[in-house]
Amino acid sequence: MKTIDKISDMQSMVRQLRRNGDIIGLVPTMGYLHQGHISLIRIARKKCDTLVVSIFVNPTQFCPGEDFDKYPRDMKRDQKICSDEGVDIIFAPSTQEMYPDKSGYSAYVDMAGDITDVLCGKYRPGHFRGVMTIVAKLFNIIQPDVAVFGQKDGQQAVIIKKMVMDLNFPIDIIIGPTIRESDGLALSSRNKYLTAEQRKQAPAIYKSLMLAKNMIQNGERDAKKIIQNMSEFIINSGDFKIQYIDIVDMNTLQSLEHIEGEIMIALAVFLGETRLIDNIILRI
Repeated sequence: MKTIDKISDMQSMVRQLRRNGDIIGLVPTMGYLHQGHISLIRIARKKCDTLVVSIFVNPTQFCPGEDFDKYPRDMKRDQKICSDEGVDIIFAPSTQEMYPDKSGYSAYVDMAGDITDVLCGKYRPGHFRGVMTIVAKLFNIIQPDVAVFGQKDGQQAVIIKKMVMDLNFPIDIIIGPTIRESDGLALSSRNKYLTAEQRKQAPAIYKSLMLAKNMIQNGERDAKKIIQNMSEFIINSGDFKIQYIDIVDMNTLQSLEHIEGEIMIALAVFLGETRLIDNIILRI
């Protein structure tokens, strides 16, 4: 396994792989890998000849006051995980390498329309511009044939698929399922911020989603009633502050009043100071 930190070296490697006829797979990450990332790596490993995992904590997707500086990092640990999982290349550039002369950096990828301004986008202005920009840069540098993302970041998954379609990237986008702890908590690098007591409370997030699922399976179609029940359950379950709970159309991400079709139930909550997100997808 090779670790590459220069764009020019990565591009040179890609040219060689292309000459050899390799199918290139990519799993973009911000590092501090966990079983959720490993599940994506395993999906990608089956789809390609050469597998690249990018590790880059992207500053442009963090909003003011967020946790960029304290975001967990452990490159040696990540390298061991990647090696154990049969990754061929880690691409781990510096911030300066990806955004040279950041004060004068001015080319970004953005998206018109409503899907970036709802859910997380409503509360994290500029976040998805940063996500789309870094993903587009990685796509241009690595030129993957297939890229794998996780469903836990449900809005991101929809946005990336839309960007790839609109900008004609010749890349197959695969969305891997959310990986959870045995008590239902979605795996996240930010889970390490939780205190022991908060960790005990955290499964209420997934339980609220299961509450909504059960209501729908029992015939409830009023989104407001379902969201109200979810809200009450979460608030009564610990040190939670709800940022949003919404039930949206899976393709447009627009809020639904009457539930039908393919939907995503999504939420973001603060448990103490830690922001956690989760979602489930249902077909009605």
